[in-house]
Amino acid sequence: MNGNEILRIVDAIHRDKAIDSEVVFEGIEQAILSAARKHFSEEEQLEVRIDRETGEPALICDGATLDPELLGDLLGRISAQTAKQVMIQKIREAERDMLYEEYLELRSQQVSGQVTRVDRGTVIVSLGKIEAILPRSEQIRKENYRTGDRVRAIVLDVRKTGSRVRVILSRTHPDFVRRLFEVEIPEVNDRIIEVRSIAREAGNRSKVAVSCSDSSIDCVGACVGVRGARIRGIVEELAGERIDIVRWNDSLQILVPNAMQPAEVEDVILCQMLGKVIVLVREDQLSLAIGKFGQNVRLASKLVGWDINVMTQTQLDQQLDKSIEAFCVAPGVTPELAENLVSQGFFTFDDLSVIEPDQLAEMSGLPAEDCDRIIEHADVESARLEIEERIAAEQRKYAASQAEISPPKPKKPLQQTEEEVAAANTEEGEEVQPAIAESGADISGADISDGSDVGVEERIGEEDSPPAEEETVTSAAVDDSSAVSEEL
Repeated sequence: MNGNEILRIVDAIHRDKAIDSEVVFEGIEQAILSAARKHFSEEEQLEVRIDRETGEPALICDGATLDPELLGDLLGRISAQTAKQVMIQKIREAERDMLYEEYLELRSQQVSGQVTRVDRGTVIVSLGKIEAILPRSEQIRKENYRTGDRVRAIVLDVRKTGSRVRVILSRTHPDFVRRLFEVEIPEVNDRIIEVRSIAREAGNRSKVAVSCSDSSIDCVGACVGVRGARIRGIVEELAGERIDIVRWNDSLQILVPNAMQPAEVEDVILCQMLGKVIVLVREDQLSLAIGKFGQNVRLASKLVGWDINVMTQTQLDQQLDKSIEAFCVAPGVTPELAENLVSQGFFTFDDLSVIEPDQLAEMSGLPAEDCDRIIEHADVESARLEIEERIAAEQRKYAASQAEISPPKPKKPLQQTEEEVAAANTEEGEEVQPAIAESGADISGADISDGSDVGVEERIGEEDSPPAEEETVTSAAVDDSSAVSEEL
């Protein structure tokens, strides 16, 4: 292998594989070195250098350069298969590194590909040079993919796995909405309108805050488009996901009401020390401000970067009274200090436990020992309340599980059994007997007469049935005896 051959190989690989020539030279040097080690001992220090201009290789053993003819004879005897394997490995590593660097630059950028197959919910997407993975967790819910479908997504992550590069895509990341805005809205792509913040729950709803440096341009209207033409394309790409576009403002007093749309906000109270905002709304706006399953206030909180508590004025007043009463029980807390803490947004012992002693001392003017005692009491109460809430949650969970396990009560059969009929007759007989005992002689005679009549009817058809005249005499005798007993 002479210098011209090496230069020709390097040039061919560089053009066909788009691999840097220096990487190819290093691969050839490594291949020659690996093959030459088989003819030298391990104690000898070997090094291979290839002239980048002439392509002539040089083998250095223990600091001495071997004769080129000797190197030629050695290269003629070395294993061509070994050199080939080393070269293939080096080329693959170079290709992997090149692909890794290329797609690493595309992280958070939008790419488009074709679905090649679907394996247990995971979608394999061909991006041309490489196959990327769209996991189920990064897919918008209710989306179904088939082989041949076109997919747009962003590059979420790029990893090296052995000799291959693994590219992971996402359609649920907030940056995917940002890239769609850049594609569908020219002003966003030209940086005339800037997307300042995005809060998203993929498949359900997103809130996008935009701003514009040019006051003559309506940034919200430009994103929506004429009759919603621009935003409609984005919504269709996101499988019908609802998108709220709000106007960004550096002032939280203005940004928070914008983020809470479509609910109307009456007042905004900032709690700087806790990093939270109290939003006051009317009673009829409370459910709209919170949203379904708390979605509206949750997205607004993510959009502005502050915790948001939605209350009515009545709820706020009740919370203030309750918090002041609870804080006054703590050792060293005066009513004035309790009111000051509540005014700063400290409503619970959990809020109070995060305050620093020096901040509490600055607010209250108390010595450091008293502040430490107050914060320690707040930590204990916060832990106790947390344990109580956890126990209550476990009890509710256990009760719900028992309700599911317990079998349903059997329904009463429509037709009574013979035992139930006998028991019912027995109970009716026990209730009738006391009534007969309290009714008096006349009623007893009537009952006996009635009973005799019933007995006569039951004995019809029998051979030894007594004549009817005897029955009449018997009834009359009974009536006479009952009359005599009443006279006595």
